[in-house]
Amino acid sequence: MPILKPEADLFPEELFELPADVSPWWVAHLRSRQEKLASREARLRGIPCFLPKYEKETRRDGRKRISSLPLFPGYLFFRGSRDARFEMLMTHLCVRILEVTDQASLHADLLQIRRLQLAGLPLIAVPVVKAGDQVRIAEGPFAGVSGVILKEKGKTRLIVSVRFINRSVCVELPREAVVPEPAQPPHRKDSSNPSR
Repeated sequence: MPILKPEADLFPEELFELPADVSPWWVAHLRSRQEKLASREARLRGIPCFLPKYEKETRRDGRKRISSLPLFPGYLFFRGSRDARFEMLMTHLCVRILEVTDQASLHADLLQIRRLQLAGLPLIAVPVVKAGDQVRIAEGPFAGVSGVILKEKGKTRLIVSVRFINRSVCVELPREAVVPEPAQPPHRKDSSNPSR
């Protein structure tokens, strides 16, 4: 049985450089186990898309198999006008298309995931983290990436979240690579016109 070549995670290569005003992000919430097919359909229709994946090794019948699985099952990230949204709906693979109100936030989250992928580190899909310390990587190839730190079985992991879909991935890294993220000052109203 022939082994299939892994499919690209994003289309086109310049996906993250597309202008947000012309090609805003959308999130396709997909039918069960349709992520790769939806990604193929998007590429066939010329719709820029991102389907982050990870490799999972399994053993069956004494043979080692490596599968490429979606990091965020049930979701495909794509860019384009409302026409692209309509085209994705026409694939009949989507349950619904989610409109992204905070484009900059989703873009930043997905760009962090892409940076971790390109580094070649093994990514692990994890449920969203509610508690933990917010940290930023201080040095090395991930300098500036921020997320939540998690200690598990003596290992330090950085959780990077895509807040829009409430999903996260983690990567193992040395504890000394991270520094606490400075606390954001509370949002204050304009004090130039105080009310008395």
